[in-house]
Amino acid sequence: HETAISACYDAKAQVTGDSRLAPPTSITLPSRIRGKVRDQYHLPSSILLLTTDRQSGFDRSLASVPFKGSVLNQISNFWFKKTEHIIPNHILSLPHSNITVAKKCTPFAVEMVVRSYMTGSTSTSIWKNYSSGIRDYCGHNLREGYVKNVKLDETIFTPTTKDEHDRPISCEEIVSEGLMTKEDLDFCSQKVLEVFKFGQEWAADRGLILVDTKFELGKDENGDIILIDEVLTPDSSRYWIKSSYEERIAAGKEPENIDKEFLRLWFSKNCDPYADEVLPDAPKDMVCELSRRYVGLYEMITGEAFIVPEGGEEGVKKAVEE
Repeated sequence: HETAISACYDAKAQVTGDSRLAPPTSITLPSRIRGKVRDQYHLPSSILLLTTDRQSGFDRSLASVPFKGSVLNQISNFWFKKTEHIIPNHILSLPHSNITVAKKCTPFAVEMVVRSYMTGSTSTSIWKNYSSGIRDYCGHNLREGYVKNVKLDETIFTPTTKDEHDRPISCEEIVSEGLMTKEDLDFCSQKVLEVFKFGQEWAADRGLILVDTKFELGKDENGDIILIDEVLTPDSSRYWIKSSYEERIAAGKEPENIDKEFLRLWFSKNCDPYADEVLPDAPKDMVCELSRRYVGLYEMITGEAFIVPEGGEEGVKKAVEE
């Protein structure tokens, strides 16, 4: 995939003049809502979700990563199918590797985050809070003595709000602030813990550690709670390589990761991604390395070879029209 990744990067930069941006799309459908990574198009009886190559972090766009959208969409579809015995989901069809047609639903105003390790670099992460002295985190009383990247005593549910800048919140606060009913929250928290456990076991059998993730859930038109958005992707989750974890932790090194954390760390070291108005361009070699990691993770999780999408934007437009 090396040549295809590099060629795709160069083509994006030539079209946009900015490696942080994905090439503009000329898809013309009503009710477009542009998200950090996904564009939504509301159809009469469903929603079309177009997963782009945009890479977000720190609540803003960082880069455009070749084939990322295709990988994310297909990994999500894989996990949706694998976990539908635990909770139903929004999938109706996948007409293209970047596109999902999904049920209409009303999302909950809470991101359902699950964590198993003391890590993270963002303002809402457990390590960022713990290392600054906070011990009451999302309603959990964290013990003393944790160091970065070690396993927590137990997997915990650590929700955040969906404000302009997310904030950690406890289950009690979610209910008291009217964001969810206790009944819905209890159901959702239990289900995401079950899906996470399933994902951890599947990943472990394939040489991976599923560290943490965030889920989104909502209610469909029948009032049933379903899993939506994306599931256990390298955007919504953190994955480490299992075989080298113990040795690297013992040596005081960062775990060998296969997600976007190394790109977040680069921005943290080279600028203030929360305060700086203009961010530097991520180096091409890092962006292409991230693309390789996404493709590699897809192949490790699914056991299938990644097929480079054909047709570019025209292929996406054709799938939409059909």
